[in-house]
Amino acid sequence: MKKIMALGLTAVLSMSLLAGCGGNNNNEASGGDAKPSSSAASGGSGDKQKFAIIFKNTGNPYGEKQMEGFKKAIEENGDEAILKAPDQPTAEAQIQMIEELISQKVDSIAIVANDPDALQPALQKAMKAGIKVLSLDSAVNADSRMVHINQADPERIGRTLIQGVSEMIGGEGEIAILSATSQATNQNTWIEWMKKELEDGKYAKIKLVKVAYGDDLRDKSVSETEALLKSYPNLKGIIAPTTVGIAAAGKVLTDKGLKGKVQLTGLGLPSEMAEYIESGVSPWMYLWNPIDVGYLAGYAAESLVDGKLTGAAGEKFTAGTLGEKEIVADGDGTQVMLGDPFKFDFSNIAEWKSVY
Repeated sequence: MKKIMALGLTAVLSMSLLAGCGGNNNNEASGGDAKPSSSAASGGSGDKQKFAIIFKNTGNPYGEKQMEGFKKAIEENGDEAILKAPDQPTAEAQIQMIEELISQKVDSIAIVANDPDALQPALQKAMKAGIKVLSLDSAVNADSRMVHINQADPERIGRTLIQGVSEMIGGEGEIAILSATSQATNQNTWIEWMKKELEDGKYAKIKLVKVAYGDDLRDKSVSETEALLKSYPNLKGIIAPTTVGIAAAGKVLTDKGLKGKVQLTGLGLPSEMAEYIESGVSPWMYLWNPIDVGYLAGYAAESLVDGKLTGAAGEKFTAGTLGEKEIVADGDGTQVMLGDPFKFDFSNIAEWKSVY
């Protein structure tokens, strides 16, 4: 694992150095400043193929990092990246953006879905128009995509989060989950695996009292955390499998002086969670590299457009600095796994908080 993380750190630092050499082009993403827009995010048109990514909503640091990685991959292949995200995390807003991209005749659309099924008519329309469609991070259903890019094994994420909070609270007490939106496919899958892990007899003294939804909005996530603390005064732990939610919960627990009384874990950005890990509000949390998720999606999109992939299980492709990846079965569809979640705690957070 240390070797893998060392390689990952080298890759990310290399990307940062390359971004820093980008001159004075104001449209160039560097240092996490990839911003969604309704127009091309990289200059030039000519013979360049156009690759679009639609994230859930604006103002999400995790999403900005994901789009940064996507843009990096597309530009490594000499093509044009279009970065888009609606103001609110709704399927309706994403559908409108898909329709706009169809009109622009882009070559590929990669989407982080706000709903697994509602986007189907629009995405199928895109595929009928010859546009290669894939999802990443939060999947659409198998009929709406050619392949999905997954951060890590959903089962391992869900089970790991329960194992983590159980250790924190000594295997006994009330816990709650602070999720993103109620329709987010990745969140819901992880929550189902959390519930399955809780069925094990060793968790008999742990009670899941509530699944709350902060909609990946900071203010709402703060309000939902406060509501959990008020409704469940004996709450011992909070799991927030969303970077926005865990940072919001960390602030609430800090402001209310609840360090050590209510434990916090989940999926967070090292840069946003460092202060809470260093203070002990969150003993540890987990994540993968969102830059790599976007980067992998970018190379998968390039391979689909170039005809090197069809999205079928067993196909392999080279994803730049991430090396060779294989498409595997995923229910009725297929997916590509990035890797396992990594544990961030007091021993390593200082090393990673400046990376992403």
